[in-house]
Amino acid sequence: MTTVAEPPAPVEDVQDAAAPSVGSLERMLRRPSSTTGFWSWFTTIDHKKIGILYAATAMVFALVGGIEALLIRLQLFSPDGGVLTAGQYNSMFTMHGTTMVFLFAMPMATAFGNYLIPLMIGARDVAFPRLNMFGYWAFLLGGLFLTSSFLLGGAPDGGWFGYTPLTSTPLAEGFLPGRGTDFWVTGLALLGIGTVSSSLNFIVTILNMRAPGMTLMRMPVFVWMMLVTAFLAVFAMPIVTGALIQVFLDRNFSANFFVVGNGGDPLLYQHLFWLFGHPEVYILILPGMGIVSEVLPVFSRKPLFGYAVVVFSGIAIGFMGWGVWAHHMFATGIGPVALSAFALSTMFIAVPTGVKIFNWLGTMVGGALRMTTAMWFSVGFIAMFTIGGLSGVLHAVVPADTQQTDTYFIIAHFHYVLFGGMTFAFIAGWYYWFPKVFGRMMNETLGKWNFWTMLVGFNLTFFPMHILGLQGQPRRTYQYADGLGWTFLNRMSTVGAFLITLSMLIFLVNAIMSWRNGPKATNDPWDARTLEWSTSSPPPVYNFLEVPDVHSRDDYWHRKYTEDDEGRMVALPRGGSNGGGRRGVG
Repeated sequence: MTTVAEPPAPVEDVQDAAAPSVGSLERMLRRPSSTTGFWSWFTTIDHKKIGILYAATAMVFALVGGIEALLIRLQLFSPDGGVLTAGQYNSMFTMHGTTMVFLFAMPMATAFGNYLIPLMIGARDVAFPRLNMFGYWAFLLGGLFLTSSFLLGGAPDGGWFGYTPLTSTPLAEGFLPGRGTDFWVTGLALLGIGTVSSSLNFIVTILNMRAPGMTLMRMPVFVWMMLVTAFLAVFAMPIVTGALIQVFLDRNFSANFFVVGNGGDPLLYQHLFWLFGHPEVYILILPGMGIVSEVLPVFSRKPLFGYAVVVFSGIAIGFMGWGVWAHHMFATGIGPVALSAFALSTMFIAVPTGVKIFNWLGTMVGGALRMTTAMWFSVGFIAMFTIGGLSGVLHAVVPADTQQTDTYFIIAHFHYVLFGGMTFAFIAGWYYWFPKVFGRMMNETLGKWNFWTMLVGFNLTFFPMHILGLQGQPRRTYQYADGLGWTFLNRMSTVGAFLITLSMLIFLVNAIMSWRNGPKATNDPWDARTLEWSTSSPPPVYNFLEVPDVHSRDDYWHRKYTEDDEGRMVALPRGGSNGGGRRGVG
C-alpha cells in the first residue's frame, strides 16, 4: 500500500507567476462584483459572493424551518397537546417540509456549487454570471413570497407535497377558503425558475469551461455530482411546475384537472409530483455525496477508492431515480404489475448507493486518518445515510410499505436519508471549505461539540419514530390519546429536537466567531488535493492568475508530491514542480 510522507510546508501559491491578459483582468476587476461594501452584495455577479448569499439565505430559512419543527415537537410532547390548534399544526408541518426542502436544502447545494465549481475546474467564473445573479434573486423572491403567507392570508396547510383534492378544490366551493395554497403554488413556481436557471448555468460551466487538460474523468467527484444534480433539476422542475399550474387553475378557474366530482383525477397529481419528487431526493443527496467524496480522501491521506466507480454510481443513481416514483403510491391501488415493477426498481437503485458506501469505507481503510470535524461529520453521514437506506429498501417490499405508509416510520426514514445524509454532509463541507471562503479556520473544539450533540440529538429525535410508526402512530395527526404507549417515545423525540437546536446554535456561534476572529488560514491548510486550494484564501475575484494546466486527477496533489523508486509519496520542494516525476492516474 502506498504511504504518504509528512506534508510539506504550506504552499502559498504554486501557480505560475505569469499574469493573464491585461484587458481580460481589467474587465473582471471593473465588474460590480469587485466592489466592496454593503451595496456590492446587491449588484454582484461574482459567483463566490452569490454562493455566500445562497448559503446565508438558506441558513435564515433553516432557522425558520427549525422553529416550525420545534413547534410540531412541542405539540406532540404530551397526549392531547394544546400548543397548536389543528389548523396551525397543519400549517406548521406543511411549511416545515416546504422550507427545509425548497428553501434550505436545494439552495444550500446551489451555494456549494456556485462557490466551488469554477474554482475546482480551474475557471474564472460561471458561464453566465448575470443569469447566476438572476437565479439567486428568483430564489429569494420565491422564498419571501412563500413565507409571507403567514401574514397575508394564512400559511398553506395541505402538506409539503400538496396532494389533491385537498389543495385543488375550487375556492368557490369553500373547502379550503384560505389563500395559503395559492402562495405555496406561486412561491414554488418562482423557486423552480431560479433552480433551473442555476442548473443550466452549472451544466454549461462544467461542460465548456474546464481548465486545459481537465477531462471529464479528471474532474473532482463533487463537480460530477453537481453535474448530475443539475441535469436532474432541469428535467424534474418543469414536471412539478406543470402540476402546480394545474392546481392553481383548478382552485381559481375551475379547470377540473384533479376535482373528482367534475371528472378530474387526483392520482394524476400524485404521478406528476412523484415524477419530480423522487429525482428531487437525489437532487438533495447527490451534492452531499460529492462533498463527502472530497473530504474523505484528504483526511484519509489516500486517493478516493474507486473514483470511476463512484462517478458512474452517481450517474446510475440519477438515471435510475426516474424509474422508482410509484413506490410512493403503493397504497393507491395501481395494480400488481406496477407494484412488482416499481418494487424491483426500488431494490435495484440500492445497488449504486451501496457501491458508494463501499468505496467511501475503502478510502478510509488503511489511511492515515485525521479526525477533524469535517471528517467526523463525513463519517456520520455514511452511518446515518446507511440506516436511512436500509429502511428505504424495506419500502420496496410492498406488504411492508403498505403497513408503514403514512406512519411515523416514513418520517424516520425520510429524515435519516435527508437530514442524516444531506445535512451532515453540508456541515462537513462548511468546516472543510470555510478556510477557503473566509480565510480563517473554524474552532475544532466547538466543532467536535457540534458533531456529538448533533449525532446524539438526531438519533434521539428520529430513531424512536421507527418504533412509533410500527406501533401505528399516523403522521400528520396533531393530537394522540393517552394510553396508546406513544408518550415516552414522543417525549424522547422532542428532547432530541431541542438537542439538535443546541447543536446548530453551536455551529452558528462557531461560524460567526471564526469569521470574525478565527486563526488565519493558509492557502492549503488541509494539504488538499483539488485546484481550489491552489489559489489564495479567500480567492481573488478572478480566481486564478493563470488558468491551471491540468495533467492528472487530483492535479494539485501531484504538484506537491511525487513517488520515489519505492512507491512512497514524497514531498516536492516548496513551490516546486514535480518535473519528470510520475503524475498519477487519470
